[in-house]
Amino acid sequence: PERQAARALRPVLAQLAGVPMPARSLYEAAGRLDRELAAVQAVVESPGTTVRLVVEPGPAAVRALRAARAGLALHGLALDAVVANRLLPTASPDPWLAGLASRQQKALKELLGDCPDGSADVCELPHLGREPQGVADLGELAERIPPPGPPSAAAPDGDLAEDRTGDRAEGPWTVEDRLADEGVLLWRLPLPGAVRETLSLVRRGDEVVVTTGPFRRVLPLPAALRRCAVAGARLADGELMVRFEPEAGLWPERD
Repeated sequence: PERQAARALRPVLAQLAGVPMPARSLYEAAGRLDRELAAVQAVVESPGTTVRLVVEPGPAAVRALRAARAGLALHGLALDAVVANRLLPTASPDPWLAGLASRQQKALKELLGDCPDGSADVCELPHLGREPQGVADLGELAERIPPPGPPSAAAPDGDLAEDRTGDRAEGPWTVEDRLADEGVLLWRLPLPGAVRETLSLVRRGDEVVVTTGPFRRVLPLPAALRRCAVAGARLADGELMVRFEPEAGLWPERD
């Protein structure tokens, strides 16, 4: 619509305002970028898309991996492997090199600890002694990385829980009915790697804004939770659990 209006009004506005109107190429470029961004979004949101993270083992990499795992989980993306890159030989006679390799191995153990069995593979790649150059070097590294397997289920039992209205929650979230015992509905959001200090949760109408580290996502509430008030939240064992209490007058009376 903007392009059509600009084409029709370009001569008039140019005379009245003395300012040239955007050229057609500008609108064509904007349209091309829109199509490219839509293609990227389609790949990211595809159920078959998995992510591999490449890190060089060290303290900074361990912290970055934890933040990235939480961000990927927040956006419903499965982590299929972590590639520990540029690992130094552990049996070097050089004390300086041996010390650096020892620190790498310590960080590698932390990476393995952050990726429990079944959550993601950890692949180790040796340092080539130089920067990879050409197809041959890349091929040598690629042969050491196993091919991707089927994406792991982000939700328990590979399915998404249904809420009390029959609607499915969007993303790997589940709604647990505890109304009979505790008077609440429990919304469970897996966030492996998230830490309490960088986690925030804000209710905004029928949406919840979840922030973990530098990652943020606006999540639409399942239909049943829209008729509830937030009663509290807790982060434990890599999972955010939000308690919702039914609001008076919005739920039928229970016998």
